[in-house]
Amino acid sequence: MRILIVEDDTKIASFIEKGLKQAGYAVDHVTDGESALEMVGLNPYDAAVIDIMLPKLDGLSLIEEMRRLGIATPVIILSAKRSVDDRIKGLKVGGDDYLTKPFSFSELLVRMQALLRRAGMASSPPRFSVGDLRMDLHTREVFRGERKIELQPREFSLLEYLLRNKGNVLSKTIIMEHVWDYHFDPQTNVVDVLVSRLRSKIDRDFDKKLLHTLRGVGYVLKDPE
Repeated sequence: MRILIVEDDTKIASFIEKGLKQAGYAVDHVTDGESALEMVGLNPYDAAVIDIMLPKLDGLSLIEEMRRLGIATPVIILSAKRSVDDRIKGLKVGGDDYLTKPFSFSELLVRMQALLRRAGMASSPPRFSVGDLRMDLHTREVFRGERKIELQPREFSLLEYLLRNKGNVLSKTIIMEHVWDYHFDPQTNVVDVLVSRLRSKIDRDFDKKLLHTLRGVGYVLKDPE
């Protein structure tokens, strides 16, 4: 899943970005409202974390313009303003949640996960499957048959993306854009390494293989023939 951070305080942005990446999310970061508006117009983000006090275009105006344009990306508002009136104003313009500074990353992560669950329940099923492989987004559990598969956050994100695109061949570039951020070196073999790790967990000990490589093209997760 891809998250946009809109925050002009580099320390806070770095703190959030590092934590979200460790949790398995792909993250983009911009420092002003105008750049953010351009980014959400070009890219389908799963959620955004938006500070209120931004240069060029403030956070509330940014959210209001996003909603006017029909961009439904779920938004967590960050603000040093703590009054009930400020929270109400933020939610009225189209924010989905409101978190006051200072905050703990663990609270932000829990709120992000809840926001994504609500958005997922409205737009896509919370469970995916291919063959006898099953993933539950609510519990973040994966099973192959009766065996529980333990995945690291990045492995889980990759498998989720493959399941959402079951039967479709995904190139390394596409995987990189959705599982990592756009600044990753396209020459790296990190996708191959991650696919190999995932394959060893979901396919290695099973007769019927689900994850396939099309040389020179990409990867596909599909039902066994």
